[in-house]
Amino acid sequence: MSEKPIIGITMGDPASIGPEIALKALTESKIYDICRPLIVGDAGVFNHIIQKIGLDLSINTIQSVHEAKFEFGRPDVYDLNNVNLDELEFGVISAMAGDASFKSVTKVIELAMAGEIDATVTGPINKKSVNEAGHHYAGHTEIYAEYTGTKKYAMLLVEDSMKVIHVSTHVSLRQACDLVKKDRILEVTELLYNGLISLGEKNLKIGIAGLNPHAGDSGLFGTEDDQEILPAVQEALARGYDVEGPVPADTMFSKAATGYYGGVVAMYHDQGHIPFKLTGFKWNPEKKQMDSVKGVNITMGLPIIRTSVDHGTAFEIAGKGIASPDAMVLAIESAVQLAHHKTTATV
Repeated sequence: MSEKPIIGITMGDPASIGPEIALKALTESKIYDICRPLIVGDAGVFNHIIQKIGLDLSINTIQSVHEAKFEFGRPDVYDLNNVNLDELEFGVISAMAGDASFKSVTKVIELAMAGEIDATVTGPINKKSVNEAGHHYAGHTEIYAEYTGTKKYAMLLVEDSMKVIHVSTHVSLRQACDLVKKDRILEVTELLYNGLISLGEKNLKIGIAGLNPHAGDSGLFGTEDDQEILPAVQEALARGYDVEGPVPADTMFSKAATGYYGGVVAMYHDQGHIPFKLTGFKWNPEKKQMDSVKGVNITMGLPIIRTSVDHGTAFEIAGKGIASPDAMVLAIESAVQLAHHKTTATV
């Protein structure tokens, strides 16, 4: 890539820590050393945050990517002008905030699909606010899938040695069990393999979790492991992938945390998220807040690059100036790495 990639960063929910962590990430000069960051959202919200928490920044408000200056200390904000500051309340669910966050997402998708930016990074949204605004999606992943016309996709979580992809995410646990099917497991295994290569991972050994306790224990605790997961593992091996499974999830994640696997396949949302967040989220019991919140969410299978922080809106600390930008910094760095790999792969 002859020039540093342009990375579009969404505002997230304006009532959340989203705008704060976006701005804080851009106070780190190393971000400007590796890319040209561009925030997409309401410029008034970002000016308000700067004043409220005392950041040494000034906003460059723009209406097109071509107007961006990419100057450290003066972040560019592609202004959607869709938040009424008189009505905005930190930590409060509202249709206005949901609509604003949704439109910042669809705008960066539009810019990426048009080739005006090289990758997208999303701040946290509140699903209830988005749905109250009339946009009925389970989360970012589903928005991206629809607006890019993508049918085969999956959520990949990345934090140091832990890389986790999911067979299903935003569905009920009952539905999640029903979605454990051979073809889907093979699909996400391939997406994980491609993701590991894109991230420069040398260890391509993949662990595939069992669904039931002890991976079903030969049918004693359920049949999905023998009837759906094992055949998927056998087919993946036949296709040349270095896979192991079904591995009881408690054992698999213990090994994954040490780097034994390059990446792992989880069968459902919490099976993957809980061990992942145990490694990346650091709670300070004395301060009663997170010291660090690390972890990147990458949507695999899209025609464009999308990374995200892997934490929520943190409404309880919104507007207080104490939110950690660690995950946002990592998400931007991952987007840059993926952008470089995509350019190299297409040359």
